[in-house]
Amino acid sequence: MEIAVIGGGHGCYAAAASLTENGHNVSLWRRNSEALKKVQNTNSIKLTDYKGTRSIKLKKVSTNLSDVMQGAKLIVLPLPCHTQISLAEQLAPLWQDGQVGYLPPGTFGGYIFAKAAREIGNKSNIIFGETGTLPYLARKQSDDHVRISVYATRLPTGLFPLKDAERGFNVIKKAFPAAEIITDLLDGALMNAGPIIHPPLIIMNAGPLQHFDEWDIHNEGTQIAIRNVTDQLDSERILLRQALNYKAPHFPLKNHYNDDEDEWMYGNSSHQKLTDSGDWREHIDLETHRYMIEDIAHGLTFLCSLGRWINQPMPISEGLLSIGSAIVRSDLYKNGRSLENLGLVKQDFKGLKELLLKGFV
Repeated sequence: MEIAVIGGGHGCYAAAASLTENGHNVSLWRRNSEALKKVQNTNSIKLTDYKGTRSIKLKKVSTNLSDVMQGAKLIVLPLPCHTQISLAEQLAPLWQDGQVGYLPPGTFGGYIFAKAAREIGNKSNIIFGETGTLPYLARKQSDDHVRISVYATRLPTGLFPLKDAERGFNVIKKAFPAAEIITDLLDGALMNAGPIIHPPLIIMNAGPLQHFDEWDIHNEGTQIAIRNVTDQLDSERILLRQALNYKAPHFPLKNHYNDDEDEWMYGNSSHQKLTDSGDWREHIDLETHRYMIEDIAHGLTFLCSLGRWINQPMPISEGLLSIGSAIVRSDLYKNGRSLENLGLVKQDFKGLKELLLKGFV
């Protein structure tokens, strides 16, 4: 299958290499030409995983969006959600009829891409899917080398518009066999694990993160007190899902840590593999890191705005969002991924469900 991977982050390089190795024709786009140069010189990415290290030759590597979008059946967008608005504007005229966009994960970004295309008059029939996490636990080792510590085994996927879900999912499934169809795009967005796992880990580890040059939030940073807060935060997410009429499975994050529970998105022993890799012992700037900008400013704002919209109490989410705002000295909700900023806050529940089902008609 012809696939375009958009972006230059850890997940983007992992997707480009893994999808190519699995037999797909992959074109990779990255905005930063200097950072892309090493990959572009050889048209290849070095991949390390449980099989060892090898070089994987891609179909195309480009800084031209139109070049990689042309003819692609599936467009994979494994980018932080704070990049989505500007990228949605760039991609808006380039979407072609029948293409499928996949955001792993998306924080309801599929709606942003679809809306941007429609607003400039692009009426192509595009389907967007979102899942709860990246298909890979991965970290780049250099400008042309990525290591995948864990491959996802389950990717619950919601689609927009829901009326075209089967057609869109069939495309996604060919590239990602671990994908599991759920319902609409909001169902998929509310599977996002980032706003659950990362806010407690960075806020409750703020001291060591600012004291040490490097700190592993998943190893010595994952202590009982932090896990307790994470469990309560995830309970709020699940209660919110239920209040919005989404049914199980809810993929509770506690299953990631406990192999005796139902299999989570990364399968058994994934937390151990993550910490064993050592790739997450890193420097995290609390004011600029994507865990703050993506998972708190956008992810928690999205959860809190939904809670406010339906009058569902979200005290842990609201509290962490407030502390995050204090750390960066800015009102994160004001500029985050809220229903207000999405232009959806005046929608009633029935109207939103109709939009999720039919799309822009």
